[in-house]
Amino acid sequence: MIGEYARVTPAELDRALGDPEWALTLVSARREAEADAGPQPVPTCCLDIDKAWDALGFLLRRAAFPVDIVHGEEPVPGADDWGYGPPRYLTPEQVQKAASALAEISGDELTAGVGPADLAAAEVYPAIVWERGEPLDYVREYYEQLRPFLCAAAEQGDAVLMWLG
Repeated sequence: MIGEYARVTPAELDRALGDPEWALTLVSARREAEADAGPQPVPTCCLDIDKAWDALGFLLRRAAFPVDIVHGEEPVPGADDWGYGPPRYLTPEQVQKAASALAEISGDELTAGVGPADLAAAEVYPAIVWERGEPLDYVREYYEQLRPFLCAAAEQGDAVLMWLG
């Protein structure tokens, strides 16, 4: 299971909320186009945070983060399963709130005082990684990719769709 994100305009979010199949087609086309274009130096319209999603959710809840940037705040009504459940979303206002909060928390601050044993004890996915004692560098790296992605979305007034694929 990997955490996936797609930036959408407010108009695209409105359409997605009424037509989730259209949204899946839109997101799939954008992901494919970005994959074909190769690595980009700036945040793109799509992002995957690999298997770091659950650890990030755990750490952000621990930090009392004001917006659920891992699972989204609302489900897309009537959406089918996009992998491991239907997509969820953040409105442009929620993205703005998240971006402001992200500016205050570095990856080092987010993971301070937490080790692999804490994640293993909390049964954070993928548990085997934390049971082996892997450091949280992997989680910090994905957090540091998620920050500019969401900040770019906020700057453009975008909403964000997210799902587990």
